[in-house]
Amino acid sequence: MKRELMLRNYSPKTIDSYLSSLKQYFGFSAGNLARINVEEIKSFLLDKKAKNYAPQTINLHLNAIKFFYRHIIKSPIQIPIKFAKRSRRLPVVLSRGEINQILSSIHNRKHRLMLALAYGAGLRVSEVVKLRIEDLDLNELTIHLKEAKGGRDRITIFPEKLLPDIQPFAALRNRSDYLFPSERGGKLSTRTPQKVFEIALNHVGIKRKASFHSLRHSFATHLLENGVDIRFVQKLLGHRNIVTTQRYTQVSNSVLKRIRSPFE
Repeated sequence: MKRELMLRNYSPKTIDSYLSSLKQYFGFSAGNLARINVEEIKSFLLDKKAKNYAPQTINLHLNAIKFFYRHIIKSPIQIPIKFAKRSRRLPVVLSRGEINQILSSIHNRKHRLMLALAYGAGLRVSEVVKLRIEDLDLNELTIHLKEAKGGRDRITIFPEKLLPDIQPFAALRNRSDYLFPSERGGKLSTRTPQKVFEIALNHVGIKRKASFHSLRHSFATHLLENGVDIRFVQKLLGHRNIVTTQRYTQVSNSVLKRIRSPFE
């Protein structure tokens, strides 16, 4: 299973998730694993649902099981189970003032720049830690993200406001170096920027359940509020489907601010 996933160029994170899901199913199943038992698969997924697993996680388990029987066992039998309906929660978006509060509370320059760039360019945490100096074109104010989510490259904008901080930060280092290296010089763990964000969030007293990814949500929402066409926002975020980007229109305040409540 692992070799087949690697040959198909699945990301290391997806491979680990698929193998973990399959291991859990094997532990749950009491029958012959070489044969598809639809009712047993359903029971396994319902057990996850009873334990309050998110729909996305249940779908991941189902994907792993389907991959195993389709590509490893090579069973011609279909698994007629539909994917769990995903929740339609609105993303948590921070205001511009809240983002300024968070950044101002961070005194470590590298940590502050990590968060500022994540917001200013709409980056995922995995993209922040993988970023190399050579990926930045400071003359054109662009960032080339290589093998981002789904193995796709994309170009996003570099915030001009960060030029005075980034230029000396990246100077006198090899262009192939990580922009935000660990203390040992290698790649940072994704947990590091997430932890920096959580500490700053608590420090400034913001109570909402925001995460590092909220910086990316805020980037998209604020661009729409500034009048940027949604198609451009879709490209900057690297979304395949415009529907994914459209959810940010539901949390944009630009239209709401022009509407008066009838309660007067």
